[in-house]
Amino acid sequence: MPRIRFLPTFLNADPVEVEVPPGTTIQEAAYAAKVPIGDACGGNCACSTCHVHVVEGFDALDEMEDEEDDILGKADDVQAVSRLGCQAEVTEVDLVVKITRESQVAFCNEHPEHRDRIPEIDP
Repeated sequence: MPRIRFLPTFLNADPVEVEVPPGTTIQEAAYAAKVPIGDACGGNCACSTCHVHVVEGFDALDEMEDEEDDILGKADDVQAVSRLGCQAEVTEVDLVVKITRESQVAFCNEHPEHRDRIPEIDP
């Protein structure tokens, strides 16, 4: 099974790895690894709170659909390796994923007990 490595964020200080079967979304892999990721729409491709950067293995992901591309256009810090975690399905290739700051902040806003963990941004 492929391994997904989630890079450290302000919500999880250490990298976290999880093995998941092909066809699992990055968001589902994050849930399995207990990695905080935004999910305001519940994984229905209706928001961009699960925005991730796939820093290794991006080209092995399933192709992005138009709906995902449209929603991703509303996200912050979109890069060539950006995907919505709820839409990007894992194949047989290992991935390295960075949960975006936007997604982490969304998670904190969705889970009030974590709001005090959002660091201040230098102006």
